[in-house]
Amino acid sequence: MQLETWIGLAASICTGISMLPQLIKTYKEKQAGEISYVMLAILIAGLGLWIWYGFKKDDWIIIISNAVSVIININILVLQIIFKEKKKA
Repeated sequence: MQLETWIGLAASICTGISMLPQLIKTYKEKQAGEISYVMLAILIAGLGLWIWYGFKKDDWIIIISNAVSVIININILVLQIIFKEKKKA
């Protein structure tokens, strides 16, 4: 593998798992705090565009890392909705 591929892979892993600590914290504490719905929506939209771009470029590093990020961020969004509803009840 070329150096640029390794750099891209390392960057993809870092960005792909960047929100994982937030997901774990949210799940463990059973509360989402004040995470912005707008921020999550924009982030998920941007990640979706990166996935589309990855398909256009036939770049599986971009596709997989951003797909992992989408899954993590959608889970954070779902947990935030669930925990806010439980808090109201």
